[in-house]
Amino acid sequence: MRQAEIRAEIEHVAEQSYDQLAGEWREWLDIARRFEGKVPHQDRLDIRHNIILELALARLKSKEPIPTPRAYRIASFMIADYWRTQKRLTSGLDCQHCSKAQRQTCHDNDLYSECPKLVKLVSLDTVTVDAEGNAHTLKDTLADDKALDLDAWVDLKTWLIGCPTRLIEIATKRIDGKPLSVADRKYLWKYRKRAQIPLF
Repeated sequence: MRQAEIRAEIEHVAEQSYDQLAGEWREWLDIARRFEGKVPHQDRLDIRHNIILELALARLKSKEPIPTPRAYRIASFMIADYWRTQKRLTSGLDCQHCSKAQRQTCHDNDLYSECPKLVKLVSLDTVTVDAEGNAHTLKDTLADDKALDLDAWVDLKTWLIGCPTRLIEIATKRIDGKPLSVADRKYLWKYRKRAQIPLF
């Protein structure tokens, strides 16, 4: 029940702020309100805001007032784009790059499950088995951009040969429990950043 009260309060505050708009912004608000009923209740404030923003961007591009029919057309495109995105997210289908004839063929023969462009959505909790027979969830196999290359750190003696003496002094301070100076922390941070292997 608490969530419903919070949502009602957010909607009330949003309505008060929108009611203060004047001029073109007020016209765009009225147009957005006509179209927001075409989306689920939880997304109505978002689509209202998106329509107003898109109309403002169109106004900036044309540098003259937007005719009302054009504003309605922009709002209807925003609604169509919303539903296209929702369909893509829920079904995995992305038919926007197919020809009209191909879309009609798929519709008439119900070929959506055989679509080569079908994006299959998989949960990160899905369990997979690797080549050695170990079971892992997909989220455990995601690469970490902040992870260090563990193979480079395995052989300590080889690493210490090329290790800067300043870094060894910092490590000794850390082991002894002595606080690091600002310069030491900065040097350590730069070294870690340089040793980090970027994923992309």
